[in-house]
Amino acid sequence: MNTFDVYPLFQVEPVKATGCWVYDKTGKAYLDFYGGHAVISVGHSHPHYVKRIENQLKEIAFYSNSVLNSLQLELADKLGAMSGYDKYQLFLVNSGAEATENAIKLAGFHNQRNKILVFDKGFHGRTSMAVQATDNPKIQTSLDQNDRVIRIPLNDIDLMNQYLTEDISCVLIEGIQGVGGINLPEKEFLEALSVRCKNVGALLILDEIQSGYGRTGKFFAHQFTKVRPDLITIAKGMGNGFPVGGVLINPIIKPSFGMLGTTFGGNHLACAASLAVLEIIEQEDLMNNASQMGEILKQELSLLSSVKEVRGKGLMIAADFDFPIKDIRRRMVTEHQLFTGASSNPHALRLLPPLGIGENEVELMVDKLKTVLK
Repeated sequence: MNTFDVYPLFQVEPVKATGCWVYDKTGKAYLDFYGGHAVISVGHSHPHYVKRIENQLKEIAFYSNSVLNSLQLELADKLGAMSGYDKYQLFLVNSGAEATENAIKLAGFHNQRNKILVFDKGFHGRTSMAVQATDNPKIQTSLDQNDRVIRIPLNDIDLMNQYLTEDISCVLIEGIQGVGGINLPEKEFLEALSVRCKNVGALLILDEIQSGYGRTGKFFAHQFTKVRPDLITIAKGMGNGFPVGGVLINPIIKPSFGMLGTTFGGNHLACAASLAVLEIIEQEDLMNNASQMGEILKQELSLLSSVKEVRGKGLMIAADFDFPIKDIRRRMVTEHQLFTGASSNPHALRLLPPLGIGENEVELMVDKLKTVLK
């Protein structure tokens, strides 16, 4: 049997990783400025993270959600305290797409409506409703085409007020668009959107799957505004590589037995990994580091003559060029051993390094980019 060939691959096989570095089979070191789609939040193979999972594995790795699991309560308490959402409820799942599916489902349960408002260039996952909400026809099938999803441009308040009416169940928006090319919702737009949702009875879902967990310098990207959404989806950096996701749920939404379910979500190992991530973020002040290193990185990138625009917050950054960056990315990997990211914007180089990255690594990355651009 062969694997199903759907990924274009760099011919590199990492077999070991530590901090912001990964190593291939020959021992060659690669600087990681992509973190596997913003997944590596606290660094590869962090000793506390490894120890937490190792200790849990020796006790119990998994049992279903038909029994008590105090680690889930511990995680909910810690996450609530660090995120500022201590009065919310937590439903644990396995991935960002699954978080999206459950958030949309909760909105439907809550108000019994069947339309969703989303935004151009948004990405919310590849499963049923998530892929319908994603702005990419190439990954949608005939089964994903229907009239439930309404898509409008980002940051257009007039259009938002026009389309956000009382037949909309929920609005789904990223704290910062990741796959779309690091596009930021404007503060005024996001706050107006929140007010309009309340006025028409629609639920506001903030997709913080990529932009959450301290990546922007705040716990969530929307916390640069006054907005408090009804539902927040999380994943990516939540488990630092362990598959875990979740939904933070406003207490106005009441649970009932059987409303949602998952076999693997919130298992013992997932909770141990997630707790380790929160502990490291807190103990090492990684949100503050993300903010500081992000400012240095943006400054350095803006000095490059080939760079037309630098966007983002913290360590969620895009550098825009007036030419496609595909060859730059290839050369960065093959000639200079450095991982970066692409997006649906072919001109945007996406940078999502671990939150503990240092100034030396920032300078090294910029130097390598300068060499490629010569």
